[in-house]
Amino acid sequence: MSDTSDAAGTGPTSDSGTAGGRRVLVTGATGYVGGRLAPRLVEAGHRVRVLARDPGRLRGASWADAVEVVRGDLEVASDTRRAMEGIDVVFHLVHAMSAGGDFAAAELEQARNVAAGAKAAGVQRIVYLSGLHPQGEHLSKHLASRVAVGDALLASGVPTIVLQAGIVIGSGSASFEMIRHLTEVLPYMPAPRWVRNFVQPIAVRDVLHYLVATASLPGEVHGAYDIGGPDVLRYGQVMNGYAVEAGLPQRPIAPLPVLTPWLASQWVNLVTPVPRAIAMPLIGSLLHDCVVTERRIDALIPPPEGGLTGYRQAVRLAIARERSGDIESSWRSASSAGAPSDPLPSDPSWSGSTVLDDARERTTHAPPEAVWRVIEAVGGDRGWYSVPLLWSIRGLADRLVGGVGLRRGRRDPDRLREGDVVDFWRVERLDRGRLLRLRAEMKVPGRAWIEFSVEPTEGGSRYRQRAIFLPSGLSGRLYWWSLVPAHQVIFEVMASRIVAAAEDAASTPSGDPAEDPAR
Repeated sequence: MSDTSDAAGTGPTSDSGTAGGRRVLVTGATGYVGGRLAPRLVEAGHRVRVLARDPGRLRGASWADAVEVVRGDLEVASDTRRAMEGIDVVFHLVHAMSAGGDFAAAELEQARNVAAGAKAAGVQRIVYLSGLHPQGEHLSKHLASRVAVGDALLASGVPTIVLQAGIVIGSGSASFEMIRHLTEVLPYMPAPRWVRNFVQPIAVRDVLHYLVATASLPGEVHGAYDIGGPDVLRYGQVMNGYAVEAGLPQRPIAPLPVLTPWLASQWVNLVTPVPRAIAMPLIGSLLHDCVVTERRIDALIPPPEGGLTGYRQAVRLAIARERSGDIESSWRSASSAGAPSDPLPSDPSWSGSTVLDDARERTTHAPPEAVWRVIEAVGGDRGWYSVPLLWSIRGLADRLVGGVGLRRGRRDPDRLREGDVVDFWRVERLDRGRLLRLRAEMKVPGRAWIEFSVEPTEGGSRYRQRAIFLPSGLSGRLYWWSLVPAHQVIFEVMASRIVAAAEDAASTPSGDPAEDPAR
């Protein structure tokens, strides 16, 4: 990797790694840290298995062919036990980044299944990534849940290492995105009084260094260990440290005693791409001073060569990655709270159900590959080739009710893979060159998809577009019918402009799709 990588460190390779390595299971491999850890464990010589509820979301990962992927749900004890057969080390990296539902009970049930499955399978070590927290204070629900999960794993009877990290800084991390957007959008920052609390950020490369190294530790090592970068900062200094590295003026910060965590999460929800469901646990981790109180980890795992990465250096690396578009993993990959995850049923299963759709078709002289390039690049900075104001209103409405909104953007401006986020959609199916299906993750009274497809014809190609909605009760039907006039405009304009963009791209030397001309 180049020296601009914000996730380059992997830690020492075990002796066993040079002779086939250890047999490792990673849960949460579709998440931010897990998506970076799995390939580094492979690089360290370990044999890696990943557990995923939807293996299709890993299909586009560059490292997917180097690991064994098994389907399963951690809330199903039999799935967990089956995934752990023949495993030496389990990395448990699943967190419920959600403010809704009884997430704490779900996290604890998963942890107990992991603990029981590991014990039954003869696993030699469990590794869990938790959060830094003060002792003897009332913790936020999310931070308290992390502590409870760590305690359950430590009580499993299997040697366990719980690494307790502060806010993680790296391209694509939710913490970094929140810092970046708050700093860039606001010239003056009204902030909660806890903006003066101390935090100890850690670069994602250093988190990975520690995680990879835990696979090689002696079996008797057991306990919780703090990890953190070299800098202890107030959260206000964290934001202004970003401003300096991004070439922005430092922002005046005014602590406001009335800005509660709930109100702060609403504020973050409106001015950053980070939705309220993810902002809440991040903000909850800032309610106390969260700093390293002991460095026992140094006796087990030496710091990476050259030392731990300073905060501003970590920001510099993350900015370089963000600007190059080379983001290895992102918080956007995490499943959204309350968003539907079931795939589009096959047409025969719709018999007897209410299905509402809007279908459009165009023939064009543009070749299929030109049309496909436009299809695969929809959303994000290029927009939706339609009526930007209406899309913006829909995105804002979604944010106001706690949805993800349009600001999530895309991982890559040109290429997609299954599981990728595209604004308030997620790629459910990708048959490159032929079909793209997106599943809605905005708040709607039902389930929604939009499909784009292209097929060759004599002298050109045929473009098809279909919006599909499975309403939930009367409210779902009223929702769709109320939007029919807007759909007539949005989807008609979208079909025409996508085809026009493909024809323009086919006639230009670069062949690159243009941005939405209405933006």
